[in-house]
Amino acid sequence: MSTPDTPTQEQIEARVIAVIAKSQHIPLETVTAESTFVQMNIDSLDGLQILFALEEEFGIDIPDDAGRQITSVREAVAGVSALLARKPIAPSVASQPADSQPVE
Repeated sequence: MSTPDTPTQEQIEARVIAVIAKSQHIPLETVTAESTFVQMNIDSLDGLQILFALEEEFGIDIPDDAGRQITSVREAVAGVSALLARKPIAPSVASQPADSQPVE
């Protein structure tokens, strides 16, 4: 389940696929949720580039040990989803009156 501020699983998957395709300069339609890094000829250095791009795309920090274990699109989606689920949700600016003062 997602809130208005959190992406759905399908949105996360689409964004992960787009990041991988863009960072590896491969056609978007050739990357699927079932694709492995081996199938896409992604080596460990390319994998690091993908992790950095995913961190930037989603505003998350992927731990090094977890990053080394990601070897497929499906694993990348699962990892990003788990990190997003643990990420604190920032209060919406729209939910606060414009003239309100912060409580000290």
